[in-house]
Amino acid sequence: MATVETLAKLVGGRVRGDGGVDIAEAATLRNALPGQITLAVSSELVRDLRDSQASAAVVPVGFPDVPLPLIEVDDVETAFARIVAHFRPPRRLSIPPSASPSIPDSVRIAPDTHIDPSARIGEDVVIGARCWIHAGVVVGDGTTIGDDTVLFPNVVLYENTRVGSRVLIHAGAIIGAYGFGYHTREGRHHLSAQLGHVEIGDDVEIGACTTIDRGTY
Repeated sequence: MATVETLAKLVGGRVRGDGGVDIAEAATLRNALPGQITLAVSSELVRDLRDSQASAAVVPVGFPDVPLPLIEVDDVETAFARIVAHFRPPRRLSIPPSASPSIPDSVRIAPDTHIDPSARIGEDVVIGARCWIHAGVVVGDGTTIGDDTVLFPNVVLYENTRVGSRVLIHAGAIIGAYGFGYHTREGRHHLSAQLGHVEIGDDVEIGACTTIDRGTY
């Protein structure tokens, strides 16, 4: 629960109307109910907002008057995303504290990193600080992972993959598999040398079941 005034301070906005109204959740304009805050990204939605059951709204500066408290901001969608995160903070999947994964001696792991016992870590892997590696993850030989990165269940990183810091890779993604590098000789297809690897920079999010193949050369 938070007041409209509190949410306005959170996003650096200005309140128009009663800043003491209590808000328990955020919702889309079409689905908002009493006790919830919504958003209207432009003045073209003023009629929809007037008909809404929402108790407050995030709107652009100069939005027309409506019979509910408003939070005026320069960037409606960014502000609303922060409010949603306030009510629905990200939750990490739990990792059993009692069991320890089998990790080769050649692996280097920075402090405060959590690895599920069912994860498989290859040789010569480097894992940064405060990472979360969930159930069923496979990290191939020679892979490096930066700080504050999360690998959700069943992610596969093939050998020599490079992953930056603050990366989220969602469940089932496969990174660094062989690409379609074939050449034809005497009427038959032959797999070309797969010398490339995948590099993922900092602050990247990769969706569930995504595949990113390595380069051939």
